[in-house]
Amino acid sequence: MPAEKARLEDDRLGRAEWRRWGAYLSDRQWGTVREDYSADGSAWEHFPHDHARSRAYRWGEDGIGGFCDSDQTLCLALALWNGADPILKERLFGLTNSQGNHGEDVKELYWFEDALPSGAYQRMLYKYPQRAFPYEELVRANAARSKLEPEFEVVDTGIFDDSRYFDVSIEWAKSAPDDILMRVTVTNRGPDPAAIHVLPHVWYRNTWSWDRGAHRPSLAASGTDSVDVSHPALPPLRVTFDGSPQLLFCDNDTNVERLYAQPRSGAYFKDGINDAVVHGHADAVNHARIGTRMAAHYSATVPAGGSVTFRLRMRPADGRAAKAGATPPAAPAPGPFADFDGVFAARRAEADEFYAALQQGVDQREARDVQRAAWAARRRRRRRRARRAGCRLRACRVHARARGPAAGRWCRAGEGVVPTRTRTARLRVCVS
Repeated sequence: MPAEKARLEDDRLGRAEWRRWGAYLSDRQWGTVREDYSADGSAWEHFPHDHARSRAYRWGEDGIGGFCDSDQTLCLALALWNGADPILKERLFGLTNSQGNHGEDVKELYWFEDALPSGAYQRMLYKYPQRAFPYEELVRANAARSKLEPEFEVVDTGIFDDSRYFDVSIEWAKSAPDDILMRVTVTNRGPDPAAIHVLPHVWYRNTWSWDRGAHRPSLAASGTDSVDVSHPALPPLRVTFDGSPQLLFCDNDTNVERLYAQPRSGAYFKDGINDAVVHGHADAVNHARIGTRMAAHYSATVPAGGSVTFRLRMRPADGRAAKAGATPPAAPAPGPFADFDGVFAARRAEADEFYAALQQGVDQREARDVQRAAWAARRRRRRRRARRAGCRLRACRVHARARGPAAGRWCRAGEGVVPTRTRTARLRVCVS
């Protein structure tokens, strides 16, 4: 049986939770009805893009090329800075419904290029300008156009002229269901060397500010290159960063000083990493190297036409990865990056194998690539919809066979014996 089909079968039968971690992180959480607590239901104005870097979300998180568990307890995503932007590029920028001459619209260039259903391999491409991102120009130019005129897009600003931009390839792979690898490759498409700051982020969704007495988890530095994950809903995990980045820590809490003119009182807010990197405010991050949000800060100068690669790995803190059907867990790996490139090569080969079987009869290479990328984007959207409903990404087989409103519902994972008209079977059952 092909490797990907075997993973899906293991997940379906409950032998291994291959879909526990995946691309469930939203591209945009700001300006949504999920975060709207306004008196008049004006979601866009209640939570604008300008608040997103400083204000804690309640019901979800967002990021570029993000990965998280199916309950969005722990999130990983990428942030970038070209040295010219007024803020870190932590999330996609777009216009609100009232700002766009054709309504809401994202103003970025990005593609979801590949994805396996189990999440064992994912890849996306983001194009990041080397000049300052034209936030204000995009708002102003679109506001000046009528609905009968075309939209003013990011390429119309000239920001990508002379190919002065970076291709940022974000890849994820799994060595095991709970062994997650991230590889970021930055390629300079411009004619001159260019500086780039790359900041892989790790953080918890804020679940502690809304309920008095709720547990506050922690991310704590372990040595110079690792962070220990401590959360009651997760097993002990460790995130290790390749090389020697600067580890920066703050908390995923609202910056009440910036947004509401309240005293800081010694707190380290959500935008602490942004303020430390972009504005040089060293006191915005916790030098005790502990918090609920952190980033590994890399900086590099990329030669014209050249590439640099950054790597991280998250796995059980004892170095043991739970292989499918293996009890007890497999022996510790020799090091977090010893087999890193080999895992990516294997997963890409398995993705080729999986899609080759689905694309039999599609002769043109370009047509196969387009279809494969479309499947990748579709899987990301479906997973995010499932997570926003508070559910794991697996269908309840009882509901899948049902008719009417229950048909095709996504359901939480739960083992149980469920009677049907034809048989009684051990199934993943709906508990929502």
